[in-house]
Amino acid sequence: MRVVLCATLAVLLVPLSRPPQPSAPFVPIGVWYGGGTSRAPMVSRNPAAEREAWRRDLAAIKSLGFNSVKTWVDWASAEPERGRYRFDALEQLLSLADEAGLRVIVQIYTDASPEWLGSRYPDSSFVSDQGARIGSQASPGYCLDHTGVRADMVAFIGAAATAAARHQSFYAVDVWSEPHLVNWVWFNTPAEFCYCPYTQARFRDWLRRKYQTLDAVNRAWYRTFSSWDQIEPPRFGTILSYTDLIDWKTFIAKKLEEDLKLKADASAPRGPRPVSSHSDAPAIMLSPLSGFGNPDDWWMTRSVDYYGTSIYPKHAAAATPWSPVRLTSALDGIRSAAADRGWWIGELQAGQGATGARVATPVTGADLRLWGWAAISRGARAISYYAWYPMSSGYESNGYGMIDLDGTITDRARIAGDFAGVVGRNAALFAPLRPHPARVAILYNRLSYLVGGNTVAPGALVRNSMLGIYRALFEQNIQADFIHPDDVVGGAASKYSVVYLSYPVMLQQPVVEALKAYVKGGGTLISEARPAWNDERGTANARIPGGGLDQTFGARERELRSGDAIPFTMENDLDVSLASLRGRTFSGTAFAESFDVGSTARVLARFPGDGGGPGNPAIVAAVQGSGRAILIGTFPSAAFEQDPDKMRGTGEFLQRLVASAGVTPEIRIDGAAGRVEARFLESSDAIVLIAINHGDTAERVTFRFGPDIPEAIWQNMETGASVNFVQGADGPTYAHTFGARDVMVLVRGKRLR
Repeated sequence: MRVVLCATLAVLLVPLSRPPQPSAPFVPIGVWYGGGTSRAPMVSRNPAAEREAWRRDLAAIKSLGFNSVKTWVDWASAEPERGRYRFDALEQLLSLADEAGLRVIVQIYTDASPEWLGSRYPDSSFVSDQGARIGSQASPGYCLDHTGVRADMVAFIGAAATAAARHQSFYAVDVWSEPHLVNWVWFNTPAEFCYCPYTQARFRDWLRRKYQTLDAVNRAWYRTFSSWDQIEPPRFGTILSYTDLIDWKTFIAKKLEEDLKLKADASAPRGPRPVSSHSDAPAIMLSPLSGFGNPDDWWMTRSVDYYGTSIYPKHAAAATPWSPVRLTSALDGIRSAAADRGWWIGELQAGQGATGARVATPVTGADLRLWGWAAISRGARAISYYAWYPMSSGYESNGYGMIDLDGTITDRARIAGDFAGVVGRNAALFAPLRPHPARVAILYNRLSYLVGGNTVAPGALVRNSMLGIYRALFEQNIQADFIHPDDVVGGAASKYSVVYLSYPVMLQQPVVEALKAYVKGGGTLISEARPAWNDERGTANARIPGGGLDQTFGARERELRSGDAIPFTMENDLDVSLASLRGRTFSGTAFAESFDVGSTARVLARFPGDGGGPGNPAIVAAVQGSGRAILIGTFPSAAFEQDPDKMRGTGEFLQRLVASAGVTPEIRIDGAAGRVEARFLESSDAIVLIAINHGDTAERVTFRFGPDIPEAIWQNMETGASVNFVQGADGPTYAHTFGARDVMVLVRGKRLR
């Protein structure tokens, strides 16, 4: 056992010159492995006795084609006494990886805190909205807003990174697995966090920076505070205002970003080694109303070199396996948040999901290959399968492993290893590749979840609205980005032909102003019902659409009705792409918002009228500057996502609406709509085509490319076979037969290894 007596001594033991880093490009494709069958974040208490078994495991991992492992160190066992660090398991794993030629990403767990921390700082426990003090049962640890806890955590992370830095195999550090305020615990009743005095003080400091004066807080919250110390985070909703809740939930997301930066900075001395973190799911899938605190991926990416996510398409918590749209939208969600920074998959499901007596659909080798290539097709630069061994304890016992608990190598491990080998051997090809840019952006707007406060929130309707328009585009093989309000304000919308506002009922005024400028500058803005009904304070705008968007759309709200199914009938078209929709009826949901239409707008569709007469305007379009603004008085995208089979016509309506802005697929696919997709990635000296059949049956399709795509010679990356495209009237074509859940990867312009 290697014991370092104090953090200062640990720093002094670091060599003056760090081990040299590889100059060649590297794309980590590996598995979670912490030594033996211990499940994360647990580690072996006697690693020396297991050394040879670990050596055999790493040799097996390497032999299958993986180039890396993701190991872990937890604070609870690594610092059993304050200032006395025990890194024997970590250093043994790194030493054996040095021998095996595997690179190592070190996951640091600080949520599993040592018992002495609570004894030293008895006022550091998390406190719920009900005032309950939460003790730590290994997790969730103690509140980071306590200055003592923060200082000791920083010292521990630094010591762990220092110990790892002595090894050539140490490649990167992940400083926070699945960030939340409170991790790895489940309570009998819903709870909100954290209401300890230290988090409350930090919240007040944040409010001071935002509002500057107490009078400004009182005006915003409709309160009568006479001192800053009187301010507390909200614990329940009221009838008057929920600006306090908006501020509280925004603070939580900002706090997570700042805490991630604290952890990232604490991992020095790390030199040029990448620092990463990963969420439990992409932000587009999560509500900020969670009492445990959910992060904003766009903000989190600013704190580390590579931010990423966990992906579990067959998790035991899901009633059914993820659909292709759920998988690809999740990947595109995290890709969009990372933008040009690149992103990593921190955890990718490796085996069958299990939660107690609940067991999910088995995971196959075809799944692991498909999920891996789907991530690469979105520009992922690292993948860590979770995990090598199944979970050996806890409520996930015997779940999520790539091999069997007795060490038997499975077919899915071999298939995943083959995939890892192709990517790893060709890192010089994959590292600089970037997906082709999208022409459509879907607004991700966390404020929309907060409409109504925490009393009558829209819930899944917000997510379904984003995923419905994504689904419509996916079925046509049109790539879409998710765009953050901050990026809209920064002018990023100008990159897109279409910006789609799904469930846009609360918008910040700076976002509204940027959207007006986008339309005048030539963009097409498509909005669903009630855009900017509320501003960023949760205050109703005088007119709806709010903030001046009524001028952009040339219409204002006349009447609002609620309903589960909201039919509307097209009566006019903008151009030939919409002509065939005239007279057809489609569906929205939740709201039927009819309009008073000004002279600058044109009515495209109407809701049903009384007694057979013409109904109220349901969709209007207006020209502003050199752009267009289209306003839909309901939520067709949510209706489509909630029942895509029944709402096929509504999906077609969404597709035609986007097509009317001149958006067409970069790669057209004849056959298997919604099951087969294809994407290009490109660098300065190579272009890669990744095509995936997400369906459970074989499919024969024809790909049709634009005239700028070269015909020959392409090479299949997995088989090495040469592939020639055939010149057609509009460009090259290629016909291919996929097996069920199959992938085709073609490359041109780079020698393969």
